[in-house]
Amino acid sequence: MSAPLAVCLFLLLLLLLLSALRPSAGYLTVSIEPHPPVIFGDTVTLKCNFRTDGKLREIVWFQVMEGGGAKQKIFTYDAMYNSSYLHLEDQRRQEDLVYQSTVRLPEVQMEDDGRYECHVGVYDMSSTDSVVLAAGSIVLTVIVPPKSISVVAANSPAPFSRYEAQNFTLVCIVTGAKPAPVVYFKRDGELIDVVPTAESSSSSAGDRSKGPGQEKSFSRGQAGLWSSQVLTSRDLDDTKLQKSLSLLEDEGKLARLGQDGPYGPQPGPEEMSLELTTEVIPETVVSREFPRWVQSNDPLYYFQHRQQVAGDGSMEVRAMLTWSLNPQLDNEALFSCEVNHPALSMPMQAEVTLAAPRGPKLSMSPSQAKVGDTVRITVQGFQLGPSASEVFPEPMFTWTRVGGRLLDGREEQDGRELILDRVPAELNGSMFRCTAQNPLGSTDTHTRLIVFDNPRLKKGLEHYIAIDAAVSWTSITFTSMLLLLRFTCET
Repeated sequence: MSAPLAVCLFLLLLLLLLSALRPSAGYLTVSIEPHPPVIFGDTVTLKCNFRTDGKLREIVWFQVMEGGGAKQKIFTYDAMYNSSYLHLEDQRRQEDLVYQSTVRLPEVQMEDDGRYECHVGVYDMSSTDSVVLAAGSIVLTVIVPPKSISVVAANSPAPFSRYEAQNFTLVCIVTGAKPAPVVYFKRDGELIDVVPTAESSSSSAGDRSKGPGQEKSFSRGQAGLWSSQVLTSRDLDDTKLQKSLSLLEDEGKLARLGQDGPYGPQPGPEEMSLELTTEVIPETVVSREFPRWVQSNDPLYYFQHRQQVAGDGSMEVRAMLTWSLNPQLDNEALFSCEVNHPALSMPMQAEVTLAAPRGPKLSMSPSQAKVGDTVRITVQGFQLGPSASEVFPEPMFTWTRVGGRLLDGREEQDGRELILDRVPAELNGSMFRCTAQNPLGSTDTHTRLIVFDNPRLKKGLEHYIAIDAAVSWTSITFTSMLLLLRFTCET
């Protein structure tokens, strides 16, 4: 074989080898740059990078909707109808083309949260009729700061009782956050060391079996459970206990702690006979001056929180703080609920100051009531303390009439307003009492009703008497005429 022929065969084999090594399809890889969570209202730019040795055909951006069941097209670039590379940047690296397509989402909203896909199509360089497709995806997380935060008292309004210890529950309600925030309580600016009572629970927006009313009933049931736990761990107040015991022993009574009723120790059969020959201690000394329940200066705080998903995907969190209330120590105490969230630069908080009601201010309308008027006595406000901006928790108002029943016959009436419909003259000078009470204390305010004569009613009465007299005179005259006519006819 001659040398030229061998060279030709070698070149032919080399071309065949290169053609066999060359891929039949175009080269295309697509990826979207990862993006950190974006805060609600911010602007975000998504970047899709792809590398290919083919010619660009099209780019399509999709937002995946309804859990992947549907896709919404948000951007399209078609190379056949666009001469400029809008939203595109290319850079040649050896024989490949590197592109970057960007999509800008201004002021992202809750509905912008989810998966995004970038679909790219290029022409295969080996065949003008063949198109190579590839796609990349990313999950964009939109975080939303809480919309509102508030602190309420569970089971409010509630009465005050100085003879029975009661648990008190603060409920911190945080709405509109995504994801769920971290909630904690402070007292007078100091973080409260709490005892967790249950794991946090969550439910979807479709689960409506637990409404606000059931939430209160649950808190009330938990309060009863926590009551035994709190009171059994209290330290005894030796000063009050010794004073009570000394008073009882001086009168020959047996003090049986743990069996006392709401109005002091309950005597047994043997003690009943003893009472007949001993002096009875005034009730004000034993049961009112020294309550039969013991308070602690260092209560245990029990903490629980629940969360549920709202219809827009945000979370509603209810955090509950429960402890055995001490009116002497907790009055004028400042409690705050604070929230930490990745969308907040600083904690969000709501504050309340526990305060017992002090002398409700009453207003009467009309100010000078007349007989037959409808009188309204309304609670306008309170005499607030130096550090309290309002009375919290909400007081319970009870109306009574001193020395008698109300106009409608009831002994008492609840509410912020007492309505006396068409007051009679007999109510003149009546004293009405408004009792305001919450778990921290109670107070009374009195107001006297002065009823003036009503000239219109008096004039109407005189008119009625005049008409009645005229009718009577007419009747007498008519009767006399009949008698006179009868007498004339007979004669």
